[in-house]
Amino acid sequence: MSKWKKYAAIVALGFAGGTIYLLPYIRYTFYDAQIAAQGITNTQSSLMLTVYTIVNMIMYIPGGILADKFKPKKAIAISLVATGLLSFLYAMTLHSFAMSLIIWAGLSFSTAFVFWSALMKAVGLVGDEDQQGFLYGLYYAFNGLSAAIGGAIALAAYNSAGDDLVAAFSRAVNTEGVIVIVVAIAVWFFLDESKMEVKVTREEDKFSFKHAVVLLKNPILWIFSFVVLVGYGFYSNVSYFTPYLTEIQGIPESSAAAFALIRTYVFLLLAPVGGLIADKLCHSTTKWLTIAYLIIALTFIGVMALPSTTSPTAASIYTLLPGAVAMMAYGVVFSTLSETGISPAMRGTAIGLASIIGYLPDTVYSMIFGHWLDNMEAAAAYRTIFIFLAASGVIGAILTMYINRKNKQRLEAEAAMADPDAMVE
Repeated sequence: MSKWKKYAAIVALGFAGGTIYLLPYIRYTFYDAQIAAQGITNTQSSLMLTVYTIVNMIMYIPGGILADKFKPKKAIAISLVATGLLSFLYAMTLHSFAMSLIIWAGLSFSTAFVFWSALMKAVGLVGDEDQQGFLYGLYYAFNGLSAAIGGAIALAAYNSAGDDLVAAFSRAVNTEGVIVIVVAIAVWFFLDESKMEVKVTREEDKFSFKHAVVLLKNPILWIFSFVVLVGYGFYSNVSYFTPYLTEIQGIPESSAAAFALIRTYVFLLLAPVGGLIADKLCHSTTKWLTIAYLIIALTFIGVMALPSTTSPTAASIYTLLPGAVAMMAYGVVFSTLSETGISPAMRGTAIGLASIIGYLPDTVYSMIFGHWLDNMEAAAAYRTIFIFLAASGVIGAILTMYINRKNKQRLEAEAAMADPDAMVE
């Protein structure tokens, strides 16, 4: 695949991953507008997302299996179009909360079922094994960029409707539907299926449904799953620095929000940097993740070790460090698959299985951290949260070192099998 086609494919995939989730998570941008337009309560709004999350968890495994049976381009494009159609349906049925619940369950089928595993698998198939870190990092950069662009376009559509709140919200929803369908067309044209076929040389590597059972018995899959969990746990929970800065350091909410925007959006541009470090300096994603996880762990401990004389501004700037490294780590975490020894023909299934554990921080971490914040003195609660995250980093580093060692042993064994003279020696 030429460089132009390779990077065009990554841009298309980045836009697919960034725009398809605009509707499922629309409450993050249009929280009050959604509640007012639908005439629902805060609890009902949360219930829609809860339904979506629960069905997602159920869909990851069968979706991963099917992602290995179907070509990525078709799976991704169909998922995008289906999401667009659900957007139009939602805009037409805003006043039916029951229909909204059905639509949010349907969004699990269009955004998490086959789509997620097919998307992550496609990113890996675009380039060679020695480019995995950079390509995944580049994907996440365009993922964040496209989400910001798509959200801005939807917001502009919302503001163009005047004072009619229902019409404004409906226009924003329809705009998001149009966006994902346009992206589906781009995916169809820019993804070259002939260049993304998995080359299977051994009969045992050919995909079959029994591989899901085989993978579940493979310890390396579970270790990979927890490596994803640690990376995503860092990425999603550096957000706790925002209330920490206001409650403990005493900086204004507006200033804390500015630092949050840097951690959330600006640092997405660092994802390709993490990929380059993994590919060019460390020559291994697991080596880079070992280093990154330990750095993040040390920076969380460092927050607690800041002298009392440290100014709030200096403390705020310091909290950007774990956020930056967390983005450079999470952006390449799925490229670890290339070092697990799991056949490319089964990686869709592996991603689906790993995602169940890998994305537990969205529910488990938030509940644990919320409990600590509600039942402990503020300073003690944040100290406990940071110790927890630092400890997870140490565990993550141990797991990535294990994968790296096993990968070296596997490669040495394969080299020995390929070289009869070496076997004799």
